[in-house]
Amino acid sequence: MSEGIRLDLNFPDFQAQLFALDANELRQAIKTLRKVSGLSWEQVYADHGLKWEELKSMKGRFTIRVTLRCRAVVTREGEYIRFFALHFDHDSAYGRK
Repeated sequence: MSEGIRLDLNFPDFQAQLFALDANELRQAIKTLRKVSGLSWEQVYADHGLKWEELKSMKGRFTIRVTLRCRAVVTREGEYIRFFALHFDHDSAYGRK
């Protein structure tokens, strides 16, 4: 049985954005991170709440919903999901303005 996905939250931009969230958004984000860490990759891909989506403009990068208002840019590297950035503007997560 797998222990779940490992989270890499060490990217400096992601940390700065995470630490800047208000208390409510931060609680939601932590709840999502906890959820992801307990899932298999197949469950992450299929989860309707996370809405795993590929970024067409950045090969190997994806977005997932972290809070009701916020998406994270991530990548999969083996058993790790690496978090690069948080975006409140849906289009900015996809490299559009």
